[in-house]
Amino acid sequence: MDKIFLSDLRVETVIGIWDWERKIRQTVAIDLEMSVDIRKAAASDSVKDTLNYRSVAKRIQAFVEESNFHLVETLAENIAAIVLDEFAVAWVQVRVSKPGAISGARDVGVLIERGSPPVPTEIAPD
Repeated sequence: MDKIFLSDLRVETVIGIWDWERKIRQTVAIDLEMSVDIRKAAASDSVKDTLNYRSVAKRIQAFVEESNFHLVETLAENIAAIVLDEFAVAWVQVRVSKPGAISGARDVGVLIERGSPPVPTEIAPD
């Protein structure tokens, strides 16, 4: 099972349920894990044969900057849908957090998995 990951993508957006939150931009942190078979890319050493994580990051960043949701749950679902639909990924894990949203806690957020779970790669016996 191969995964490509993106950690701690920080984006400013309008998010929250309180009136004051609807008037400001807050930082959210996004982590992605995406199930991708990287064997072809490893053999060819070509970005054309793999998931281009830069393209994923730019698309998610643009979407989140323009979004305006009340809940991180809704934001996470939309991010997962983009990754699954636009990047031909079979499975994605999305973590969205709001650093500093709860006094005394480093951050708070949600972690979701969508799509078909990755199947472990079996190693043939000798």
